[in-house]
Amino acid sequence: MPGTRKLGRPTAHRKAMLRGLVTYLLENGSIETTLTRAKEVRSLAEKMITLGKKNTLASRRAALAYITKEDVVKKLFDVTALKYADRNGGYTQIYKLGPRRGDGAEMALIKLVDADEESK
Repeated sequence: MPGTRKLGRPTAHRKAMLRGLVTYLLENGSIETTLTRAKEVRSLAEKMITLGKKNTLASRRAALAYITKEDVVKKLFDVTALKYADRNGGYTQIYKLGPRRGDGAEMALIKLVDADEESK
């Protein structure tokens, strides 16, 4: 069930971290993080893209309340949501990268699926 992992942080720190990761993912298209963080970011990012596909004032305000940068919200509604208009979920992919050198944490690359490649 998404949203139940505590990630070893207090609630406010965890929510702020996940907001930042989702914003960074939507801004750049991919991020490298631990596997458990990537799994949490996946569900939140897909919810934001679904809000972008609705394209109502209420959904735009909900996205602005979660995503930390206004230009990322504009990009989400103008570019990203249009790219996934005919896709029902599954907007992200997670690739396992192996253990991190310092502490052995399982690392992963989470990226947005290219809608153009899927249609070919």
